[in-house]
Amino acid sequence: MTPFLLSQILVGIAIATDLISFQFKQRRHIVACLFTSCLLISVHFMLLDHWTAAWLGLLAASRFLTSLFSTSRLLMFFFLLATLLVAFFTYSGILTLLGAAGGLFGTMASFCREDKTLRQLMLVGTCLWLCHNILAGSPLAVLMEALFISSNLVGYFRFYILPKRRKLAA
Repeated sequence: MTPFLLSQILVGIAIATDLISFQFKQRRHIVACLFTSCLLISVHFMLLDHWTAAWLGLLAASRFLTSLFSTSRLLMFFFLLATLLVAFFTYSGILTLLGAAGGLFGTMASFCREDKTLRQLMLVGTCLWLCHNILAGSPLAVLMEALFISSNLVGYFRFYILPKRRKLAA
């Protein structure tokens, strides 16, 4: 099996965890799914020799694991700084900038106390990662981000827009 094929299989598994993540209401369940997905995505990027994205994925997995237990602003600033340091030391052009920007939004999202703000910030970060993955040439990673955005929007609609419509109709 080639590294490319293995990388796409790992992203396929990550897609499953991403799709279910935003169908949960509880922040803790969302973050646990995202932790698993980030580990798989990181290995995917290692196999493709995209080291900024690989390190940012490992950092994101650590960030999600940490944020399961704390939403401390101090920890958030630590992970924001760590994201910038990874980008600085692995800089290789536009992919680094897109990945780092996506990582910064993901970091802010991870430490949100409310799932609504988490969803909004993750949407921005995911759009940046979608651009990154298009340029990185990973078809399943592009699909994964597109599905992640869709799942996020469906969950947002279910939990925040639909209930308001029901109240107005009542």
